[in-house]
Amino acid sequence: MRVLVLAFTVAFAAGYQVNFAPEFATGKTYVYKYEAFVMGGLPEDGLARAGVKVISKVLISAAAADTFVLKLVDPEIFEYSGIWPKDAFIPATNLTSALAAQLSTPIKFEYANGVVGKVFAPAGVSETVLNVCRGILNMFQLNIKKTQNVYELQELGVQGVCKTHYIISEDAKADRILLSKTKDLNHCQERIIKDIGLAYTERCAECEAGGKTLNGAAAFSYIMKPAATGALILEATATELIQFSPFNIMNGAVQMEAKQILTFIEIATAAVEHIRADVPYVPRGSLQYEFDSELLQTPIQLLRITNAEAQIVEILNHLVTSNVAMVHEDAPLKFIELIQLLRVARFESIEALWTRFKAKADYRHWILNAVPAIGTHAALKFFKEKFLAGEVTIAEAAQALLASVHMVTADLEVIKLAEGLAMNPKIQENPVLREIVMLGYGTLVAKYCAENPTCPAELVRPIHELAIQAVAKGEIEEVIVTLKVLGNAGHPASLKPIMKLLPGFGSAAAGLPHRVHIDAVLALRNIAKKEPKMIQEMAVQLFMDEALHPELRMVAAIVLFETKLPMGLVTALANVLLKEKNLQVASFVYSYMKAMTKNTAPDFASVAAACNVAVKILSPKFDRMSYRFSRAFYLDTYHNPWMMGAAASAFYVNDAATVFPRAIVAKARTYFAGAYADVLELGVRTEGMQEALLKIQKSPENVDRMTKMKQVIKALSEWRAHPSSQPLASVYVKFFGQEIAFANIDKAIIDQIIELATGPAIQSYGRNALNAVMSGFAFHLTKPMLVAEVRRIFPTTVGLPMELSFYTAAVAAASVELQATVTPPLPENFNAAQLLKSDINIRAAITPSVSMHTYAVMGVNTAFVQAALMSRARVHTIVPAKMEARIDMIKGNFKLQLLPVQGIDKIATVFVDTFAVARNVEDLAAAKITPVVPEEFTAQTSRETFSSKISSFASSLAGDMSVSSEILPVDLPSRIVRKAFEKKMCAVIETFGIKACTEIESRNAAFIKNCPFYTIIGKHAVIVEVAPAAGPVVEKIEIEVQVGDRAAEKILKVINLSEEEEILEDKNVLMKLKKILVPGLKNSTAASSSSSSSHSSSSRSSSSSSASSKSSSSSSSRSKSKAVGKASKRLSSSSSSRSSSASNSQSSLVFSSRSSNSSSSSSSSRSSRSRSLSKQQLYEMKFIKNHIHQHGLSTGRANSKSSAYSFEAIYNKAKYLSNAVAPVVTILIRAVRADHTVQGYQIAAYFDRATARLQVIIANLDENDQWRVCADGVMLSYRKLMAKIAWGIECKQYKTEITAETGLVGKDPAVSVKVAWDKLPKSMMCYATRISQYISRVAKEYGAHLAKAKNVRNQIRLSVAAASETSLNVVLKTPKRTLYIFGVHFPIALPIGHTAAELESYQSNWADKLSYMLTKAHAAECSMVKDTVVTFNNRKYKNEMPHSCSQVLAQDCTPELKFIVLLKRDQTEEQNQINVKIGNIDVDLHPKGSVIIVKVNGVEIPISNLPYQHPTGKIQIIQRGEGIALHAPSHGLQEVYLDLNELKVKVVDWMRGQTCGLCGKADGEIRQEYRTPNERLTKNAVSYAHSWVLSGKSCRDASECYMKLESVKLEKQVVLHGQESKCYSVEPVLRCLAGCMPVRTTTATVGYHCLPADSNLNVSEGLSSIYEKSTDLIETAEAHLACRCAAQCA
Repeated sequence: MRVLVLAFTVAFAAGYQVNFAPEFATGKTYVYKYEAFVMGGLPEDGLARAGVKVISKVLISAAAADTFVLKLVDPEIFEYSGIWPKDAFIPATNLTSALAAQLSTPIKFEYANGVVGKVFAPAGVSETVLNVCRGILNMFQLNIKKTQNVYELQELGVQGVCKTHYIISEDAKADRILLSKTKDLNHCQERIIKDIGLAYTERCAECEAGGKTLNGAAAFSYIMKPAATGALILEATATELIQFSPFNIMNGAVQMEAKQILTFIEIATAAVEHIRADVPYVPRGSLQYEFDSELLQTPIQLLRITNAEAQIVEILNHLVTSNVAMVHEDAPLKFIELIQLLRVARFESIEALWTRFKAKADYRHWILNAVPAIGTHAALKFFKEKFLAGEVTIAEAAQALLASVHMVTADLEVIKLAEGLAMNPKIQENPVLREIVMLGYGTLVAKYCAENPTCPAELVRPIHELAIQAVAKGEIEEVIVTLKVLGNAGHPASLKPIMKLLPGFGSAAAGLPHRVHIDAVLALRNIAKKEPKMIQEMAVQLFMDEALHPELRMVAAIVLFETKLPMGLVTALANVLLKEKNLQVASFVYSYMKAMTKNTAPDFASVAAACNVAVKILSPKFDRMSYRFSRAFYLDTYHNPWMMGAAASAFYVNDAATVFPRAIVAKARTYFAGAYADVLELGVRTEGMQEALLKIQKSPENVDRMTKMKQVIKALSEWRAHPSSQPLASVYVKFFGQEIAFANIDKAIIDQIIELATGPAIQSYGRNALNAVMSGFAFHLTKPMLVAEVRRIFPTTVGLPMELSFYTAAVAAASVELQATVTPPLPENFNAAQLLKSDINIRAAITPSVSMHTYAVMGVNTAFVQAALMSRARVHTIVPAKMEARIDMIKGNFKLQLLPVQGIDKIATVFVDTFAVARNVEDLAAAKITPVVPEEFTAQTSRETFSSKISSFASSLAGDMSVSSEILPVDLPSRIVRKAFEKKMCAVIETFGIKACTEIESRNAAFIKNCPFYTIIGKHAVIVEVAPAAGPVVEKIEIEVQVGDRAAEKILKVINLSEEEEILEDKNVLMKLKKILVPGLKNSTAASSSSSSSHSSSSRSSSSSSASSKSSSSSSSRSKSKAVGKASKRLSSSSSSRSSSASNSQSSLVFSSRSSNSSSSSSSSRSSRSRSLSKQQLYEMKFIKNHIHQHGLSTGRANSKSSAYSFEAIYNKAKYLSNAVAPVVTILIRAVRADHTVQGYQIAAYFDRATARLQVIIANLDENDQWRVCADGVMLSYRKLMAKIAWGIECKQYKTEITAETGLVGKDPAVSVKVAWDKLPKSMMCYATRISQYISRVAKEYGAHLAKAKNVRNQIRLSVAAASETSLNVVLKTPKRTLYIFGVHFPIALPIGHTAAELESYQSNWADKLSYMLTKAHAAECSMVKDTVVTFNNRKYKNEMPHSCSQVLAQDCTPELKFIVLLKRDQTEEQNQINVKIGNIDVDLHPKGSVIIVKVNGVEIPISNLPYQHPTGKIQIIQRGEGIALHAPSHGLQEVYLDLNELKVKVVDWMRGQTCGLCGKADGEIRQEYRTPNERLTKNAVSYAHSWVLSGKSCRDASECYMKLESVKLEKQVVLHGQESKCYSVEPVLRCLAGCMPVRTTTATVGYHCLPADSNLNVSEGLSSIYEKSTDLIETAEAHLACRCAAQCA
């Protein structure tokens, strides 16, 4: 019975369960009061905010089943722009009246179980008004579950489908249902949002893990009264909060708050009145927000557009007339206004506008620059039609199309337009336009796919078809273009077509050039952003394939790392590198991994961690690779609290260790606001360009020469030519990940440029330009540009759109007026030489100006009302210049006059202000703008608002005082408030009458929160003014240069000797005072009086300083050196143990103040190489002069006195040369004043040929100003220079002496430079200290060694010794440090030693000399001593040479066959013989007795006739030492040298990787050194050396070479894989010819390929292809070195 009662109770309760879903009963009208507002600003009170408020009654009644009517009664709209919360909302009466009809129009909506369905409204109701109604309906959207009180779901609302949490509770006593729901706007399944201008950015999820830039949530609270059929909403409130900061919202953010309050009033019986029956209700979507005209409305200004065409004409007139002489300050804003009007205008109106103004150049220019910024298909359509109609030029079309493609919003219509444009014949005729349109098509597809994830593959299919057709036709350039288009598009559907063009993935790849493969891999980079896993698989396969070109593998590695490799894959790459044979690839990937370990950017943090592990796995030996190997560089910085950063990467790709890399790629990336963008990327490929520039021009083919070359090559077994590099350079540029331009430059294009530059056309152009200048011309250039337009629009709960925007617009202009006159007048057909005999006068006026506006906006933006927080930055610069120049070549006079420009003082202004603005379209004049940080923001406000912060500031203000916050002064908050920062700095150049001032003012919100965002908020101003200084007016500034005999006529201020003579008379008195004041100076008087230091105003502080001033004195003057040495013991700051009588004799010859006691330190037997120097010698670097100067003084004085004495004697004889010689150059820089007072500077240069002395004096023209600079230099000999520079009052305040001379360090030629001083300005010493500290920090990074030392005070010594022709040893000694670095590679060969002799043949041809020095410095060297060969790659092996057979020592392995060097051993004399085939000559070098015999084409050249210069080619043969050297760098052969003991072969740098033979490929790949003629890699040196033997033809050959290369059968039986096999060598083995027997043999280790023992091998066919087979086992084989043939041999 109890069970039955319980069952009835449960059933009754279930039947009586209350329905919580709201319901509106039929026949009733529910009346609500509705109030909503949207407010934006900083969260703190007391600052300005902007907002919009809507108040209305809301009537809801049923119209049909599940269909209801909503009507607003008495709606009112308010605006707000004021200080919150002090100021009140202001009614927008006019706007309310204008929208009253729409607001009062009832709308219909479907509603069932608390869910809003479709919405219906008349077509006359704007989407903006309907969205406000949607905001009200959003309050009624309740997905209530009957069985759950707490739950979450993805709920549809105004903002989209977002994650929503529900909490339902009941108040049984009050009979109320309390419901709360919250929306997380950061986790939406489908968020209603519109992004403009963000297609090129990528979201950085890892960056947002540490902070966000945009955050939002909404909370709803309901109080409902339950009823049996449905609940009644009594009160509903909604609050939405959105925070934004460009840096990080945790460090301060601006916020937007939206609030809705819906309050039940009553239930009325009267139904809602419907509008007329003839006005139909049409479906208008659902509850979700619908975008309206806010996409066309810029948020920075509100326009009332009544007649768009008329308003456009008005704006155009303003822009054209106001920007003639200079840019108007408001030009950028007006340009944005023009763009907005063009967006609203119909296409027909734009065409009518063009028809009206296309003939007016100024108007035409503004229209062509504004139309691309429309950003719709209309822009592209406009330019397409106008170009096809011939109404725009090619240059205008190129500029407009490039801008349109990147500014237009991509949709299917735009893409269709671009496709039609690309296929248009007129576009295809012009390569530049076709390139722009084709690349632009890919960009449009990428932008469309960024906004539409379901991007159809049909968009890229036309490009796929073009690629297939291009491959089939062999049109390589077309294939490259299509690959670049697919790379821009980045569509995953392009993966398979691209794969078909890659080796290993498609059969078509084999016939395509290498650069196509490179572009195909690079095209995968944008696809990798969407499908990283797929690209990783492909890129790994390419990288692992060792048969591919190294560059292709390195490019694959670049793509691979950009996919953010996981730890496992990075470790796998590291494991592969351990066994990698190609050092270019190994160096590149290792350097990439090592560079990535320093990464700080969040998105690559996992890669950095993986690379850190990988680098530890790899051998440290990769660190020691030279700069010739490929490298990757990466540098970044990321500040997590600000969510900002930047990264830069560069890739240096080489393939043959040449100086010029094969390719360089550099990329810059920026991180900002949780996103990143690859801003700029530049790629340059220089394949073959070095060779094209340096090698000899290709001459007509010599049939006889090629026949000889091919006969040699034919004797090589299975020889294969290397692919010749085409002389080609290519460059591409990418902006924001999209390639915008590329160019291929080959030899033909270079020849065309040279022909154009040197042909008659350029002369004609020059003549026409000069005629135009002489007749006078003026032009005005204006360039407006919408630099940035970034917008994010999303709805609020109120239904009004919220917008975040960033705009930058700039207008640059330049006005130029130019007029020239020539005296005497030039004839009609004049030439340039006649200008050199004319008097030319040029007048010019240039006025460049720039105005730029930047706006950052957050707030409500609609076509009716705007309420936003706006930050505005305005920059305006104008730098006018008016000048007149005169050039008189005959008189040697040049005069430049800078004339004043009237009316312009402010040359640069920057204003930044942040304000709250509210305005509506019906009353634009009443727009209210309120600064966010009001000027009257007082300390009291701060005290009230921020009183809670007092204690946190107490400790910092009180310091170490133990004072609590309670007893701090009462006025503490006023100290906390940061007052406006105001500063004005002025600098006056009185000489030229110029006053420059910079005024800075700043008032910001940083006193609230010290963070970057709050620092920006406020008002800032920077003003730079240049105005005339107080005093007489300066009419002009004049710069005049007079050269030659008339220079003396221009001297305005003569420097006399009266002051100097007075000081000389008091010299003895000063010396006596020094003896009294400085103890111990008496004994050194004699020495000091005969030296330069006796004349100086103060005594030297160290012996080395004194000794160095006599560094070129005769070495026989020992007594003086000893006297100086003794004096140094008392005066030097270093201890006496550092000097001795033994070292005093050398004290004038060393660089360091420390001397060695060891006599071996000056031994002449030491090696010139730095590596053989002892540690002490490394520090000392003893410099020994190898000359005795002979100056123009008496011979006796030159032999008895030091060079320093000679310098002082010359100087004392005539302190100023103005009394002895006339100036050679006079330069006057002066201000021409109204009162005719002379002001300015005079620079006079004097040269005394008798003493080889140059003096330059810089003096102020003011009679009372004695400040000047005096520079004196004397060439004491061809090996020594001395100079003295003094400046200050009468050149007495500061003085430095500079000595430069040549000499020896050991046997190495060297140069020494010493700089000594007595006193220097403090500022100069400060900068010198900073430079010294910087050098100390970076020294180790550049391989330098730095040691602390007590060197000579007030002296810097630099010594540079040539350790070899291409390396230097450098030692720099400062007073406290010694820096030394040895083996510094020099980029050119120094003209010393052998190089100096080799350069003599070039005589005065400096271009050829420099080319020779450059090629020699970077040449690769191969040498052979006895039977040991050291290859180009520095690999050493023993060459067991066959008897009487030639071997290819080195040759050009490209099809050009520029040279071949053959080696042969003369067995009777055991000497090497060389044959060089180069150009059209054969050169034989062989020893005969103790000399080397030279034969050219079989004719012996006597040694006495050397050097030999080939008459047609750049080939020379010279005698060098005991041997003969051949030089032909332009043919690729730098040097072939042979003497009795050694032979050397050097190839130029651009031949690296293109050589072959015993010397190798010269590509730096020591792990792949032993390559046979058929490119097989062998590990055995004997087999490798024998593979380069030229086989004999028969046993009766005159060359007596009776051997040939052949595959041999392994004698023993082999069981391979359980099967008896017979094996043949896959590497040729040297064997005697038929009928000959070996008399000397050796053992070679070779690889064998095995076949089943019972298989039949056709000898003629099988053995010919055996060299292609794989190696099954490695065994030894007998190789023959000498053979004897029978008399009857065939």
